[in-house]
Amino acid sequence: MTNKAIFAAGCFWGVQFYFSKEKGVISSQVGYIGGHTENPTYEEVCSHKTGHIEAIEVTFDTEKITYKDLVKLFFEIHDFTQTDGQGNDIGEQYLSKIFYLDEEQKQTAEKIIKELESKGYKVATTIEKADTFYKAEEYHQNYYDKTGGEPYCHIRKKIFD
Repeated sequence: MTNKAIFAAGCFWGVQFYFSKEKGVISSQVGYIGGHTENPTYEEVCSHKTGHIEAIEVTFDTEKITYKDLVKLFFEIHDFTQTDGQGNDIGEQYLSKIFYLDEEQKQTAEKIIKELESKGYKVATTIEKADTFYKAEEYHQNYYDKTGGEPYCHIRKKIFD
């Protein structure tokens, strides 16, 4: 059985790099969500006039990985305490957000945030109901696989046991 999840954790290239390597992730695509313009382009999103955020849509095998495990991975690959973007990537398009597709995903994300707060973290990540996800241009898809590079603004840091 498969399911989908949508996460925003800064530059979508690095987010896709980590999620695509996770066992149980079938596929992923980077794109834009949360704005008010239909089919936005990268240039339009960068103009800060569409309200969109860079995000990743993950399709996963629920027999091999849980949504909870994906949420934990999300928190381990970016600075979820930063309020204005990620690293040197500053602006609303780089904010930390979880876009839930159903109530179960929302509750799972809320529980993980409470767990992080109980560990002393000040979590800047917000949780929002998903709206339309627009796939980004092809040159953004699997960027690091195409270029042979590695993320400069995402490093995996173990937080959960």
